[in-house]
Amino acid sequence: MLPNADHAAGAFAEAFGRLINLAPRPGEVSTLDPAPSWAAWNHAEDGLWPCPEDSDTDLNAVAGPAWIDDAGRRSRDRLRTGVSETVIGHCDWLAGNLRWDGDELLVVHDWDSMIVDSEAVLVGFAAALYSTVSVDELATVEDTERFLDAYGRELSADELERSWAAGVWTRAYDAKYQATVGRPITSLSEDEARERLRRSGTGFQR
Repeated sequence: MLPNADHAAGAFAEAFGRLINLAPRPGEVSTLDPAPSWAAWNHAEDGLWPCPEDSDTDLNAVAGPAWIDDAGRRSRDRLRTGVSETVIGHCDWLAGNLRWDGDELLVVHDWDSMIVDSEAVLVGFAAALYSTVSVDELATVEDTERFLDAYGRELSADELERSWAAGVWTRAYDAKYQATVGRPITSLSEDEARERLRRSGTGFQR
């Protein structure tokens, strides 16, 4: 069950912010590295894309689709600009990983998806991955905007752009994986990538 659609964005955003505030500081825990591949925009491997968890698949060995590679590259480059204090948060804020009683969050699953990154990046992942309608769908551009508007702390203009870029990265990574293994590309469309990149303050090439 999901929160009421009329205010689901607020419920998801407020719960996400509450968990970040409850989490220990990064220096208080042992390392959480490496981040899962869909969140590893700052990986140290060769190539644009990090190695997936099923290491037999090499996303960098498959050319294209060009628009996905471009979205991944541009979002990564945007994320590399600026330095922010890091926090601990959940990088897989999918509707299927949460259980609700109305608008009250009861359970969060997939705790091996806790990572250390800037708050803007973590919020961007969550805002791009949640859904107001179904565990089988992802946030629309409008859903992401509502999540960012409802988040418990007002983000600066730079943080908002980095949040949009983080959402592009994680969705582009999943789209690249889908294309590489021959699945339908459902995580991101070219038009949506263009709009999300525009909001991240970077451009898009066809």
